[in-house]
Amino acid sequence: MQQFCYVHRSGTESRFAQYKELMASKVRNILLVSTPYDAWVMEEDCKLSERLVSEYRGLNLSQPPSLTWVSSFAEVPEQLDMHACDMLILMSNFTEEDLHSLKKAVKEPHPDLPVVMLTHQRIENPAEYREYGVDRSFVWTGNADLLLAIVKLSEDRRNAERDTEFAGVRVIIVVEDSPDYISSLLPILYRELVLQAQQVIHEGLNQEHRLLAMRARPKILVADNYERAMEYFRKYEHYVLGVISDVRFPMDGTVVADAGVQLLKQIRTERADIPLLLTSSESVNAARAAEVPAFFVDKNSPFLLAEVRRFVSEQLGFGDFVFRDAEGGEIGRATSMYGVEKMLRTIPDDVFLAHCSRNDFSRWFFARNEFELACAMRPLTNADFTDALTQRDFLLTLIRDRIRDRQRGVVVSFHAADFDPGTDFLKMGKGSLGGKSRGLAFLFRLLTQNGWLQEKYHDVQISPPRTLAVGVDGFEAFIRNNNLKYLAKTDVPDAEVARLFLAGKMPGWLEHHVRLYLREVNYPITIRSSSLLEDAQYQAYAGLYATFMLPNNHPDPQERLRQTLRAIRLVFASTYYQAPKAFSRRVKLRTDEEKMGVVIQEVVGQQYGEYFYPAISGVAQSHNYYPFGRMDTDDGVASIAMGLGKMVMDGGQILRFSPKHPQLLPQFAKDADMMRNSQTGFYSLYMGGASAAWEPADTGPAAGPSAVAASGAAPVSVAGAGVPDSPDRVVLREVYEAEPDGPISIVASSYDPREGVLRDTASAPGAKVLLFSQVLRHDSFPLPGILRDVLSMAEQAMGGPVEVEFAVDLPVSEAQRRKQEETGYPRGRFALLQLRPMSARAEVRKVTVTDEERQRAFCYSRNALGNAERRDIRDIVFVRPDAFDAAHTRDIAQEIGQMNRVLQDEGRPYLLIGFGRWGSADAWLGIPVGWQDICGVGAMIETSTETLKVEPSQGSHFFHNITTLGINYIMVEGKGEETLDWAWLGSLPEVSRGTSISRVQLDDPLLLKVDGRSSQCVILAEKQSGGAGSAVLPGIAGEVSDVGEADGNAPVSKTCKRDVFHV
Repeated sequence: MQQFCYVHRSGTESRFAQYKELMASKVRNILLVSTPYDAWVMEEDCKLSERLVSEYRGLNLSQPPSLTWVSSFAEVPEQLDMHACDMLILMSNFTEEDLHSLKKAVKEPHPDLPVVMLTHQRIENPAEYREYGVDRSFVWTGNADLLLAIVKLSEDRRNAERDTEFAGVRVIIVVEDSPDYISSLLPILYRELVLQAQQVIHEGLNQEHRLLAMRARPKILVADNYERAMEYFRKYEHYVLGVISDVRFPMDGTVVADAGVQLLKQIRTERADIPLLLTSSESVNAARAAEVPAFFVDKNSPFLLAEVRRFVSEQLGFGDFVFRDAEGGEIGRATSMYGVEKMLRTIPDDVFLAHCSRNDFSRWFFARNEFELACAMRPLTNADFTDALTQRDFLLTLIRDRIRDRQRGVVVSFHAADFDPGTDFLKMGKGSLGGKSRGLAFLFRLLTQNGWLQEKYHDVQISPPRTLAVGVDGFEAFIRNNNLKYLAKTDVPDAEVARLFLAGKMPGWLEHHVRLYLREVNYPITIRSSSLLEDAQYQAYAGLYATFMLPNNHPDPQERLRQTLRAIRLVFASTYYQAPKAFSRRVKLRTDEEKMGVVIQEVVGQQYGEYFYPAISGVAQSHNYYPFGRMDTDDGVASIAMGLGKMVMDGGQILRFSPKHPQLLPQFAKDADMMRNSQTGFYSLYMGGASAAWEPADTGPAAGPSAVAASGAAPVSVAGAGVPDSPDRVVLREVYEAEPDGPISIVASSYDPREGVLRDTASAPGAKVLLFSQVLRHDSFPLPGILRDVLSMAEQAMGGPVEVEFAVDLPVSEAQRRKQEETGYPRGRFALLQLRPMSARAEVRKVTVTDEERQRAFCYSRNALGNAERRDIRDIVFVRPDAFDAAHTRDIAQEIGQMNRVLQDEGRPYLLIGFGRWGSADAWLGIPVGWQDICGVGAMIETSTETLKVEPSQGSHFFHNITTLGINYIMVEGKGEETLDWAWLGSLPEVSRGTSISRVQLDDPLLLKVDGRSSQCVILAEKQSGGAGSAVLPGIAGEVSDVGEADGNAPVSKTCKRDVFHV
């Protein structure tokens, strides 16, 4: 099989790195010789320098050349000796003596210097000038476009040989010996070529790549005789995109009337698929063109520009791909590769085969710089395939693979006219992406640059979900158009903020683009926040903003748009909610500096019955704050759950393991621990009731359709819950409700209490326990190995500890297994949802905990976060053991929020002590405080009771924000030497007392020391304060005031105000 073109197989990044090497030889300095009058006309009348710069910028070309002017030829040799020069332009009526001097003084010492003659009059015999060293002559009529064309023509000639061999760049051969016509045709041809190229290279590319791709545009080579034209054709035969030829020009040293016809016939004989154009000032030559066959253009036609544009667009492949039937009638057209892919699935076989036989597809791809794809198709003929279906499938596979390859790792601008919904990462708008989107974009790029990861786990699809990022300019326009900027500095309840945003008008361009996006996207989506400060390295606003999930399956497109726009409005609104405002004050940032982007992301998983969810969701961190057994802090830790990741991110009941030691699960050491600590509920997205609009319930923390309530699933609170008409459909279900043919069949084990036997299969009788044994112990899916490699790769790229969110989709049913096998990934999919840096606290100071301090401490722990020694805490707020009731933890959270406002108003950091997991969304696992409830805290202690013993949730958003701010977080499990002296706390006089909590105050500050190397912590009173009483709670001596008052009747601060409202 003949090799018709150079093939360079590469990824997108290496391909564009290759483009950077193109056009290496450039015209940067031009020496112009003219009379003062001509120079004045060029500069003042033609504005040559200004127009040249404007032309280059307008066409997005590289830096324009500089012009140096001299008034006489005698100055040229001196200028060439003094300054580098890439082109010499002569624009004067030179004498014969000057021309003789040109050859001797310029061409002999500078043989490679291009010399161009510009004249005001017709040149009858350009060959005369060539004898003196003039390489090419043109007629100057004041058109600055001609100078640009002359420069590009010189650059094309100098770079053609290298660029065609190096990158397969195409060549257009133009044959014309008349300076008059070449001076008219060349500017037209170059302008059309560049403009057409700009229109096609934007597809699937960002701005940087578009500018680089301009370097790969086809080159124009001009010949003025038959021999030079054939020389170019022979040399660049495999790269020729088209030939444009005059009829009359020299052949064997003599002007031949039909030389152009002979030339095109010879080329047609050797390459039948090359588009040919015959140009002539004599219309009778149209018949001669038909003999070739070739297209014909009359040089005298008033429509010359339009006809040249049509040839470049339709025949050279720069315009739309037009599908035509046997009679030439149009049956459809495509403007992009994605459009061609769609049309190929529906056009008749005879139309498809006809286009293949003429190499129309490969030519069209060549014009789009898709050299690899075009080269794979060009050598093939219809005879190489058994039938049209096989050939069509082959082409579709090539196109789809190329689309994926060229978009991988690239942020692709959203184009309303025609976008590919299969694009990995789309950007809508021109503003900043925001923090979350930045992390996702970097994640895409990181995976592209580290192809070894996919090769190592070749049977698992490793990729982020398809993502659309809306820039912060959408938020800025929304705020500006609806006059809502004042909310940044005003203390307004969350419900009122939400109402104002829901009533606001969305920017027209954003609504239009979202409508077009939803027209092509029919899978479940999640609407996530992406503020400028979110997931930043030093002040990560993790989990403080709204997130919503939508089934996106309503039959009415307008209803799907309404739901999506409402979710976007509510994400915008969460910028000004109380929790992020409180966090901003803590990190000394102003809320009015914050801007909100939005991420619309594919929900990973499968639909099981009326519910959609992944097999596994989780968070992995490269640094483990709480290692145990053989684990080391650098081994990392992962928290996983069945279903959507909300269970993990909100601090619910999950499974924790080290990717390096996946079988080491001390939380399940005993049967009782296993039943108590294993996951009992999971989150899924309700997909039912698609034909009805999503309407909220009358009461409750979140909205949900009646069908959800009927199913027994519980609607759950989400970020932004309590907002009118909340669009989220995430529901909490019990594990025993899970579909038996769903993921539970893989991730669950069976425990038989009668035999006391645990079996690593869900098919055995007994209670189902989510231990993920098939994954962690039997390697049905290589999750531990993937997490180890991903964390190592990401940590190296980020320059420090990292945290990743992920989801795993496992083929459960036979149909799913067949589908996965067809994609080449039979074991399933590992989707990376987010990458963020872990807290970047400066832990440079050495802190040592002494034995004497351990003996004196009222609190000692071996599981503490941070590295600190502080003496600024005099207040302790704690939940009284006798008053704690897991059924009333939400009430306790409200009490803590009220106390927090009082202490923050007083400017007093405090130590907070409570039971269970702080910040847990599951009120039965701990106290569900929000950030606004504890924004003034200095340090936190998490302890347990006999009936409430839970693990710390390292993967939760709440935990992430605590560690990011360097707040010391202390766990006291009461094992070994760990202590928490409740008797001493009970001996201190109370400043205030609530239903479940007490505030005590010391005269002198506590000493709090955390050794970050050993995770040890001691807290002790260096001086005895508050009297010598020893009464144990609840019998506390001293006068007590209600929570909400301090020092009598101190006003309650609005700094962290929390408004509770219902849907």
